[in-house]
Amino acid sequence: MLTVSELILESFQIKSMSIFEALMLFCFGASWPFALLKTFKTKNVKGKSKRFFSLILIGYICGIIHKIYYNMDIVIWLYFLNFVMISADLILTLIYQNRVVENNEIIS
Repeated sequence: MLTVSELILESFQIKSMSIFEALMLFCFGASWPFALLKTFKTKNVKGKSKRFFSLILIGYICGIIHKIYYNMDIVIWLYFLNFVMISADLILTLIYQNRVVENNEIIS
């Protein structure tokens, strides 16, 4: 019988990692820092959709859950990294949208 620590170590061993899944996540992840930086610099969130971000986050959560339960490999870190970047962009979007609303209320 395996101990808890042995189970954890076994789950993080590289199994049959899909290079295509890793490349897909890398390509998606490569675009998020640019979008995040643009949002941060310009503070312009015109055209950003909270629903779009939410759907992407749900997709990444499902991918992470799948990795944990069925196919744990090193690619899970790309899911986490992308999730963090999208979450940060969503947070900036919410902050800057609220500032625009507050500024419009002050002007009115």
